Amino acid sequence: MTIIIGMDPHKRSATIEIIDTTGRVLTGGRYATDTAGYTEMLSAGRKFVDRVWAVEGCNGIGRHLAHRLVHDGETVIDVPAKLSAQVRVFATGNGRKTDTVDAHSVALAALHARNLRRVEADPDLIVLGMLADRRDELGRARTETLCRLHRLLLELIPGGAKTFLSSRQARDLIAPITPLDAATRVRLRLVVELIEDLETIDRKTRAADKELRQLVTDRGSTLMELHGIGPSSAARLLADTGDIRRFRDRDRFASWNGTAPLDASSGDQQRHRLSRAGNRKINRVLHIMAIVQLRNRTAGRLYYDGRKAGGKTSMEALRALKRRLSNVIYARMLADQRRREWAGPGGQSGTTTDSNATGFNPHTDPSDKPHPGPEIQVNPTPTPKS
Repeated sequence: MTIIIGMDPHKRSATIEIIDTTGRVLTGGRYATDTAGYTEMLSAGRKFVDRVWAVEGCNGIGRHLAHRLVHDGETVIDVPAKLSAQVRVFATGNGRKTDTVDAHSVALAALHARNLRRVEADPDLIVLGMLADRRDELGRARTETLCRLHRLLLELIPGGAKTFLSSRQARDLIAPITPLDAATRVRLRLVVELIEDLETIDRKTRAADKELRQLVTDRGSTLMELHGIGPSSAARLLADTGDIRRFRDRDRFASWNGTAPLDASSGDQQRHRLSRAGNRKINRVLHIMAIVQLRNRTAGRLYYDGRKAGGKTSMEALRALKRRLSNVIYARMLADQRRREWAGPGGQSGTTTDSNATGFNPHTDPSDKPHPGPEIQVNPTPTPKS
């Protein structure tokens, strides 16, 4: 029997609950995430031979524990927070939320939901994910710095500066300014400091893009050949998606990234609405890709114009374009994966490293569907380790 060890992770603690295939609680506990606490938690789980660790949020707060478990040879599956939240309502009746209840909900979600993604600690993908996160942080830092710079320039120059401003252009703007009072002198000094910060961020951004471009190319990905996909977007797609074959088809991929519309039909009225579920980081990559394509005479622009000519609003046409681009990315990643396997030593086309716990699937809408993948078989009775 496959024992499910549900975990509600935090930075400095983790609460686990161990259940069998009937949902019966076998044991549980709260452990620190330092070396001693982690070792104690691992020992508690290893009392059961046939076990699967179900960790909530393996791309977020649970990542550090999930990767430690995988490094120690454990089988770990990722339980989306939305899914465990739904199960928590069903399990407790009124949605009470404690660490123990959360761990129980995670375990039940792993037991009953099909096709949850197995966590694989691929060092190359971990590196890509960390560098993509860093690149996103640099982008946010640049935006914040530029906003502060615009505020001060508006007080120094009538009408302020143009929206898209480089550090060199900012220096040219303040060059002729002669401070006549203390306030102007301080504003000018702060502007110079912000320009220097902007130059530092731009330098780090260029270095990050160069490194990401090389890593993406070394992995054999051709995503950057697609119009609107840069080094950071390609790295994000590779790091968050992992093995593209875990999605049975392009519709599952679109459901996962939030570009598949949700059915909101009622009676004779047939309609769909925007999905706000799915992986929002990947959805942002698709949004940026769509906007870049709309600014140029591309196939995406022609498709968008065609949808508008057919009666769609601008937002509806943009959503349709993002859904179409999701299909393009899925096909490209699938082709890259097959080519990499055929070229690699001993690579077998069609193999997979993803797995999941099995059971009945709680009600979820299309964008909340768990990730497709093969199954971990469940045996009839628990087997304590002697």
